[in-house]
Amino acid sequence: MRIAIVTDAWKPQVNGVVTVLTELIEGLAAAGHAADVIEPSEFRRIRCPIYVDVELAWRPSAGVARRLDSFGPDALHIATEGPLGCAARAHALRNRWSFTTAFHSRFPEFIAAATGLPAGIGYAWLRRFHAPSSGVMVPSSGTLAMLERRGFRSLRAWSHGIDVERFTPHGDRLEIDAPRPRFLFVGRVAPEKNIEAFLDLDLPGSKIVAGGGPALERLRRRHPEVRFLGPRPRESLPALYRAADVFVHPSRTDTFGLVMLEALACGTPVAAFRVPGPLDVVGESAGGVLDDDLRRAALTALALDRAAARARALAFDRDRVRDQFLSWLAPIVPRANAGAPRAWRAASRAGL
Repeated sequence: MRIAIVTDAWKPQVNGVVTVLTELIEGLAAAGHAADVIEPSEFRRIRCPIYVDVELAWRPSAGVARRLDSFGPDALHIATEGPLGCAARAHALRNRWSFTTAFHSRFPEFIAAATGLPAGIGYAWLRRFHAPSSGVMVPSSGTLAMLERRGFRSLRAWSHGIDVERFTPHGDRLEIDAPRPRFLFVGRVAPEKNIEAFLDLDLPGSKIVAGGGPALERLRRRHPEVRFLGPRPRESLPALYRAADVFVHPSRTDTFGLVMLEALACGTPVAAFRVPGPLDVVGESAGGVLDDDLRRAALTALALDRAAARARALAFDRDRVRDQFLSWLAPIVPRANAGAPRAWRAASRAGL
């Protein structure tokens, strides 16, 4: 199958959306599908007003239309709601194509925190954006329930997975000059990650932060006792996870939290708040501790069996996630004939 995937988040950005799509595209290729990614590097770009380290495509409508028509996809998936996503949506509506979308990030909360704009305004815009979608893929049950309450329709549960042969407990550990126990955070160093809830904890041993972002330098100055490693290439992350005793995930707004899954796969227990995202990734398993008291969660997680953490990660099979994605795709046909017949869905899962 020929699948066009349109995303405003792509390399060299380092975030969960890029990781999810990278894993998905590798899985699609392994199953014999051709995925064409339309991403910002192909267009003129401007800095994102809120996140200046992120570049967005500038006036991409004509270029997106040319790419889509030239590729001739069997299915169109719009992964993000930025300029490229809007351009692809407009082209699909003009041509009466069916398409799917995804909800990866709770941007209304992020924008509200940065600007004071009520989150309800952002959700109203997103509801309108996703309304024509044949299926809005959502990574966690908690986020799906939240969107239902806000009036979103055609929601489809789509979990995430990782390559558990790449993220494994076996292999080198990163040499870090930091006393044990080591509590680790990996991710974007930005306000929406609630990272200061981790940095302010009174914990034994040491705290380690890997990642870049707009809050990095400010937090470095405020917390000289913390080891800030800066951005790390993804291929170096397994050795870093293996070197940690507990992975602490302080975010309250992540829709999934793929870094938790990476840590678990490397045998590192997770400590997090009892909120959507961690509830889906860790749940009631023995791979981590969810608690409204993050310090208590982090200290309790020290006693967990690393084999149990690995076992939890194995439940998120990447091939199953890929097949679930394929099952939700809608064939590009005029809306009068839309409806993704069962035969088409069966063929998509078989790689035909």
